[in-house]
Amino acid sequence: MPTTIHAYAATEPGGKIEPFEYELGDLKPDEVEIDVRYCGVCHSDLSMLQNDWGLTTYPFVPGHEVVGTISAVGDTVTHLKTGQTVGLGWYSRSCMTCDQCMSGHHNLCPNAVGTIVGRHGGFADKVRAQAAWVTPLPDALDGSKAGPLFCGGITVFGPIIENQVSPTARVGVVGIGGLGHMALKFLHAWGCEVTAFSSSPDKAEEARKLGAHQVINSRDPEAIKAAANSLDMVLVTVNVGLDWEAYISTLRPKGRLHFVGAAPSVSASVFSLLETQKTIGASPLSTPVNTHKMVEFATRHGILPITEHYKLSEVNDAMEHLKAGKARYRIVLEV
Repeated sequence: MPTTIHAYAATEPGGKIEPFEYELGDLKPDEVEIDVRYCGVCHSDLSMLQNDWGLTTYPFVPGHEVVGTISAVGDTVTHLKTGQTVGLGWYSRSCMTCDQCMSGHHNLCPNAVGTIVGRHGGFADKVRAQAAWVTPLPDALDGSKAGPLFCGGITVFGPIIENQVSPTARVGVVGIGGLGHMALKFLHAWGCEVTAFSSSPDKAEEARKLGAHQVINSRDPEAIKAAANSLDMVLVTVNVGLDWEAYISTLRPKGRLHFVGAAPSVSASVFSLLETQKTIGASPLSTPVNTHKMVEFATRHGILPITEHYKLSEVNDAMEHLKAGKARYRIVLEV
Protein backbone atom coordinates (compact mmCIF):
# COMPACT_ATOMS: atom_id res chain seq x y z
CA MET A 1 0.00 0.00 0.00
CA PRO A 2 1.49 3.41 -0.95
CA THR A 3 2.85 5.64 1.81
CA THR A 4 2.04 9.36 1.61
CA ILE A 5 4.99 11.58 2.52
CA HIS A 6 4.39 15.13 3.72
CA ALA A 7 7.36 17.25 2.69
CA TYR A 8 8.57 20.70 1.65
CA ALA A 9 9.72 21.18 -1.94
CA ALA A 10 10.76 23.80 -4.48
CA THR A 11 9.43 23.62 -8.03
CA GLU A 12 12.06 25.78 -9.74
CA PRO A 13 15.71 26.81 -9.24
CA GLY A 14 15.99 29.09 -6.23
CA GLY A 15 12.24 28.90 -5.72
CA LYS A 16 10.28 29.11 -2.50
CA ILE A 17 10.09 25.83 -0.59
CA GLU A 18 6.43 24.97 0.02
CA PRO A 19 4.35 22.07 1.39
CA PHE A 20 4.39 19.09 -0.97
CA GLU A 21 3.05 15.55 -0.83
CA TYR A 22 4.18 12.49 -2.72
CA GLU A 23 3.69 8.75 -2.51
CA LEU A 24 6.16 5.91 -2.15
CA GLY A 25 5.48 2.29 -3.01
CA ASP A 26 6.43 -0.75 -0.97
CA LEU A 27 9.54 -0.61 1.17
CA LYS A 28 12.44 -2.39 -0.56
CA PRO A 29 13.86 -5.46 1.23
CA ASP A 30 17.17 -3.72 2.05
CA GLU A 31 15.67 -0.38 3.12
CA VAL A 32 14.45 1.25 6.30
CA GLU A 33 11.87 3.99 6.65
CA ILE A 34 12.74 6.83 9.03
CA ASP A 35 10.32 9.14 10.82
CA VAL A 36 12.28 12.38 10.58
CA ARG A 37 12.66 14.33 13.83
CA TYR A 38 15.45 16.71 12.86
CA CYS A 39 17.19 17.62 9.62
CA GLY A 40 20.23 19.81 9.17
CA VAL A 41 20.36 22.52 6.52
CA CYS A 42 23.64 22.20 4.64
CA HIS A 43 25.14 24.54 2.06
CA SER A 44 24.79 21.63 -0.38
CA ASP A 45 21.01 21.88 0.06
CA LEU A 46 21.25 25.52 -1.03
CA SER A 47 23.46 24.63 -3.99
CA MET A 48 21.01 21.91 -5.05
CA LEU A 49 18.03 24.24 -4.58
CA GLN A 50 19.67 26.70 -6.98
CA ASN A 51 20.78 23.86 -9.31
CA ASP A 52 24.34 25.17 -9.11
CA TRP A 53 25.71 21.73 -10.02
CA GLY A 54 23.18 20.84 -12.74
CA LEU A 55 22.03 17.78 -10.76
CA THR A 56 18.66 18.94 -9.44
CA THR A 57 15.29 17.61 -10.52
CA TYR A 58 12.08 19.39 -9.53
CA PRO A 59 9.97 19.23 -7.45
CA PHE A 60 13.01 19.17 -5.17
CA VAL A 61 12.86 18.12 -1.51
CA PRO A 62 16.16 19.07 0.19
CA GLY A 63 17.58 17.55 3.36
CA HIS A 64 20.43 15.08 3.86
CA GLU A 65 21.41 15.49 7.53
CA VAL A 66 18.60 13.44 9.00
CA VAL A 67 18.06 12.25 12.54
CA GLY A 68 14.94 10.23 13.21
CA THR A 69 13.37 7.02 14.38
CA ILE A 70 13.01 3.87 12.30
CA SER A 71 9.34 3.17 11.63
CA ALA A 72 9.72 0.20 9.28
CA VAL A 73 12.45 -2.21 8.15
CA GLY A 74 12.75 -4.21 4.96
CA ASP A 75 12.61 -8.00 4.94
CA THR A 76 16.38 -8.51 4.65
CA VAL A 77 17.42 -5.91 7.27
CA THR A 78 18.64 -7.60 10.44
CA HIS A 79 20.96 -5.07 12.12
CA LEU A 80 18.41 -2.29 12.63
CA LYS A 81 15.00 -2.33 14.28
CA THR A 82 11.90 -0.18 14.56
CA GLY A 83 12.04 2.47 17.25
CA GLN A 84 15.80 2.88 16.91
CA THR A 85 17.20 6.43 16.59
CA VAL A 86 19.43 6.78 13.53
CA GLY A 87 21.18 9.25 11.27
CA LEU A 88 21.34 9.52 7.48
CA GLY A 89 23.70 11.67 5.43
CA TRP A 90 24.49 12.57 1.82
CA TYR A 91 24.36 9.02 0.46
CA SER A 92 21.33 6.77 0.73
CA ARG A 93 22.31 3.80 -1.46
CA SER A 94 25.23 2.12 -3.23
CA CYS A 95 25.37 -0.99 -5.40
CA MET A 96 27.19 -3.24 -2.86
CA THR A 97 28.76 -5.32 -5.68
CA CYS A 98 31.36 -3.11 -7.42
CA ASP A 99 35.06 -3.14 -6.53
CA GLN A 100 34.68 0.01 -4.44
CA CYS A 101 31.78 -1.30 -2.37
CA MET A 102 33.38 -4.72 -1.96
CA SER A 103 36.58 -2.99 -0.76
CA GLY A 104 34.69 -0.98 1.83
CA HIS A 105 34.80 2.28 -0.14
CA HIS A 106 31.04 2.55 -0.63
CA ASN A 107 31.27 6.34 -0.91
CA LEU A 108 33.27 5.90 -4.13
CA CYS A 109 30.72 3.57 -5.74
CA PRO A 110 30.08 4.82 -9.30
CA ASN A 111 26.37 4.12 -8.78
CA ALA A 112 26.05 5.67 -5.31
CA VAL A 113 22.77 7.53 -4.84
CA GLY A 114 22.68 10.91 -3.12
CA THR A 115 19.83 11.37 -0.67
CA ILE A 116 18.73 14.53 -2.53
CA VAL A 117 19.92 13.67 -6.05
CA GLY A 118 17.19 12.25 -8.25
CA ARG A 119 15.02 11.54 -5.21
CA HIS A 120 13.38 13.37 -2.32
CA GLY A 121 15.26 14.13 0.89
CA GLY A 122 14.66 14.77 4.55
CA PHE A 123 12.71 18.05 4.65
CA ALA A 124 9.77 15.76 5.24
CA ASP A 125 8.04 13.65 7.85
CA LYS A 126 9.57 10.45 6.45
CA VAL A 127 12.55 9.40 4.33
CA ARG A 128 13.83 6.02 3.15
CA ALA A 129 17.34 4.69 2.64
CA GLN A 130 19.32 1.52 2.14
CA ALA A 131 19.97 0.20 5.64
CA ALA A 132 23.75 0.04 5.14
CA TRP A 133 23.86 3.85 4.91
CA VAL A 134 21.87 4.38 8.11
CA THR A 135 23.85 4.85 11.34
CA PRO A 136 22.49 4.10 14.84
CA LEU A 137 22.67 7.10 17.17
CA PRO A 138 23.45 6.45 20.86
CA ASP A 139 21.13 7.94 23.48
CA ALA A 140 24.13 9.82 24.92
CA LEU A 141 24.43 11.97 21.78
CA ASP A 142 21.84 14.76 21.53
CA GLY A 143 19.79 13.98 18.43
CA SER A 144 18.54 17.56 18.14
CA LYS A 145 22.10 18.70 17.32
CA ALA A 146 23.55 15.57 15.71
CA GLY A 147 22.17 15.87 12.15
CA PRO A 148 25.08 17.94 10.75
CA LEU A 149 27.50 15.22 11.84
CA PHE A 150 26.18 13.04 9.01
CA CYS A 151 27.37 15.43 6.30
CA GLY A 152 29.64 18.18 7.60
CA GLY A 153 30.95 16.09 10.47
CA ILE A 154 31.94 13.02 8.49
CA THR A 155 33.36 15.25 5.74
CA VAL A 156 36.04 16.51 8.15
CA PHE A 157 36.36 13.36 10.27
CA GLY A 158 36.94 11.05 7.29
CA PRO A 159 40.33 12.57 6.34
CA ILE A 160 41.64 11.96 9.87
CA ILE A 161 41.06 8.23 9.44
CA GLU A 162 41.89 7.96 5.74
CA ASN A 163 45.16 9.94 6.02
CA GLN A 164 46.16 8.07 9.18
CA VAL A 165 46.59 11.31 11.10
CA SER A 166 48.58 10.65 14.24
CA PRO A 167 47.51 12.05 17.64
CA THR A 168 50.91 13.74 17.72
CA ALA A 169 50.42 15.42 14.33
CA ARG A 170 50.27 19.17 13.80
CA VAL A 171 47.23 20.02 11.68
CA GLY A 172 45.98 23.30 10.23
CA VAL A 173 42.34 24.04 9.46
CA VAL A 174 41.53 26.72 6.87
CA GLY A 175 38.15 28.32 7.47
CA ILE A 176 36.25 28.32 10.77
CA GLY A 177 32.68 27.84 9.58
CA GLY A 178 30.20 25.04 9.22
CA LEU A 179 32.89 22.47 8.43
CA GLY A 180 35.90 24.05 10.09
CA HIS A 181 34.43 24.43 13.58
CA MET A 182 33.74 20.67 13.69
CA ALA A 183 37.24 19.93 12.37
CA LEU A 184 38.74 21.89 15.27
CA LYS A 185 36.71 19.89 17.79
CA PHE A 186 37.59 16.51 16.26
CA LEU A 187 41.30 17.22 15.82
CA HIS A 188 41.69 18.62 19.32
CA ALA A 189 40.02 15.55 20.83
CA TRP A 190 42.16 13.33 18.58
CA GLY A 191 45.22 14.75 20.33
CA CYS A 192 46.62 16.91 17.54
CA GLU A 193 48.20 20.31 17.87
CA VAL A 194 45.70 22.41 15.94
CA THR A 195 46.24 25.66 14.05
CA ALA A 196 43.23 27.61 12.80
CA PHE A 197 43.54 29.85 9.74
CA SER A 198 40.74 32.42 9.67
CA SER A 199 40.05 35.62 7.76
CA SER A 200 37.90 36.87 10.67
CA PRO A 201 40.03 38.12 13.58
CA ASP A 202 36.88 38.27 15.73
CA LYS A 203 36.68 34.47 15.56
CA ALA A 204 40.11 33.95 17.12
CA GLU A 205 38.95 33.51 20.70
CA GLU A 206 36.07 31.25 19.65
CA ALA A 207 38.44 29.15 17.53
CA ARG A 208 40.59 28.59 20.64
CA LYS A 209 37.51 27.53 22.61
CA LEU A 210 36.66 25.08 19.81
CA GLY A 211 40.09 23.46 20.06
CA ALA A 212 42.68 25.54 18.22
CA HIS A 213 46.00 25.91 19.99
CA GLN A 214 46.91 28.89 17.81
CA VAL A 215 45.08 31.09 15.32
CA ILE A 216 46.64 32.66 12.23
CA ASN A 217 45.05 35.53 10.31
CA SER A 218 44.73 34.14 6.79
CA ARG A 219 44.74 37.69 5.39
CA ASP A 220 48.25 38.25 6.77
CA PRO A 221 50.87 36.77 4.38
CA GLU A 222 53.65 37.34 6.91
CA ALA A 223 51.79 35.38 9.59
CA ILE A 224 51.33 32.45 7.20
CA LYS A 225 54.97 32.69 6.17
CA ALA A 226 56.01 32.49 9.84
CA ALA A 227 54.27 29.07 10.04
CA ALA A 228 56.54 27.57 7.35
CA ASN A 229 57.49 23.92 7.70
CA SER A 230 55.34 23.42 10.81
CA LEU A 231 52.29 21.34 9.85
CA ASP A 232 51.74 17.71 8.87
CA MET A 233 48.38 18.36 7.20
CA VAL A 234 46.36 21.41 6.25
CA LEU A 235 42.62 20.70 5.98
CA VAL A 236 40.90 23.19 3.69
CA THR A 237 37.19 23.66 4.45
CA VAL A 238 36.52 26.82 2.40
CA ASN A 239 35.06 27.04 -1.11
CA VAL A 240 37.09 30.01 -2.35
CA GLY A 241 40.42 30.33 -4.11
CA LEU A 242 43.44 31.21 -1.96
CA ASP A 243 47.22 31.39 -2.31
CA TRP A 244 47.74 27.64 -2.12
CA GLU A 245 51.52 27.93 -2.48
CA ALA A 246 51.52 29.82 0.82
CA TYR A 247 49.70 26.97 2.56
CA ILE A 248 51.93 24.35 0.95
CA SER A 249 54.88 26.22 2.44
CA THR A 250 53.45 25.64 5.94
CA LEU A 251 53.71 21.87 5.45
CA ARG A 252 56.53 19.76 6.76
CA PRO A 253 58.15 17.14 4.46
CA LYS A 254 55.55 14.55 3.36
CA GLY A 255 52.81 16.94 4.49
CA ARG A 256 49.41 17.01 2.80
CA LEU A 257 47.17 19.85 1.63
CA HIS A 258 43.73 18.23 1.81
CA PHE A 259 40.52 19.74 0.43
CA VAL A 260 37.02 19.04 1.71
CA GLY A 261 35.61 22.42 0.70
CA ALA A 262 34.76 22.88 -2.97
CA ALA A 263 37.44 25.42 -3.79
CA PRO A 264 37.14 26.36 -7.50
CA SER A 265 40.69 25.36 -8.47
CA VAL A 266 44.14 24.57 -7.15
CA SER A 267 47.32 25.97 -8.66
CA ALA A 268 50.71 24.93 -7.31
CA SER A 269 54.25 24.45 -8.47
CA VAL A 270 55.15 20.78 -8.84
CA PHE A 271 58.63 21.63 -7.60
CA SER A 272 57.23 22.88 -4.27
CA LEU A 273 55.72 19.40 -3.83
CA LEU A 274 58.54 17.41 -5.36
CA GLU A 275 61.45 18.61 -3.27
CA THR A 276 59.91 17.57 0.07
CA GLN A 277 57.41 14.90 -1.09
CA LYS A 278 54.32 16.91 -0.26
CA THR A 279 50.90 15.98 -1.67
CA ILE A 280 47.59 17.60 -2.55
CA GLY A 281 44.42 15.58 -2.09
CA ALA A 282 40.69 15.79 -1.55
CA SER A 283 37.84 13.62 -0.37
CA PRO A 284 34.04 13.43 -0.45
CA LEU A 285 31.98 12.15 2.44
CA SER A 286 33.46 9.02 3.94
CA THR A 287 32.29 5.42 4.25
CA PRO A 288 29.55 3.90 6.41
CA VAL A 289 32.12 2.29 8.70
CA ASN A 290 33.93 5.60 9.22
CA THR A 291 30.59 7.25 9.96
CA HIS A 292 30.04 4.67 12.70
CA LYS A 293 33.54 5.45 14.04
CA MET A 294 32.78 9.16 13.98
CA VAL A 295 29.58 8.69 15.99
CA GLU A 296 31.44 6.53 18.51
CA PHE A 297 34.23 9.11 18.81
CA ALA A 298 31.81 12.04 19.05
CA THR A 299 29.86 10.25 21.78
CA ARG A 300 33.00 9.41 23.74
CA HIS A 301 34.24 13.01 23.65
CA GLY A 302 30.91 14.84 23.73
CA ILE A 303 31.44 16.43 20.31
CA LEU A 304 28.48 18.09 18.63
CA PRO A 305 28.21 20.93 16.12
CA ILE A 306 27.14 24.40 17.22
CA THR A 307 23.60 24.72 15.90
CA GLU A 308 20.76 27.17 15.35
CA HIS A 309 17.22 25.81 15.22
CA TYR A 310 14.14 26.49 13.11
CA LYS A 311 10.82 24.73 12.66
CA LEU A 312 10.41 22.87 9.36
CA SER A 313 7.64 25.33 8.48
CA GLU A 314 10.29 28.10 8.74
CA VAL A 315 12.51 26.45 6.13
CA ASN A 316 12.61 29.49 3.83
CA ASP A 317 13.81 31.71 6.67
CA ALA A 318 16.47 29.13 7.47
CA MET A 319 17.63 29.03 3.85
CA GLU A 320 17.86 32.82 3.68
CA HIS A 321 19.85 32.86 6.91
CA LEU A 322 22.29 30.34 5.41
CA LYS A 323 22.46 32.13 2.06
CA ALA A 324 23.32 35.39 3.83
CA GLY A 325 26.29 33.69 5.50
CA LYS A 326 24.86 34.29 8.97
CA ALA A 327 24.64 30.66 10.18
CA ARG A 328 26.67 30.02 13.36
CA TYR A 329 27.56 27.39 12.57
CA ARG A 330 24.99 24.83 11.38
CA ILE A 331 21.20 25.06 11.04
CA VAL A 332 18.82 22.31 12.13
CA LEU A 333 15.13 22.05 11.25
CA GLU A 334 12.80 20.52 13.83
CA VAL A 335 10.12 18.42 12.11
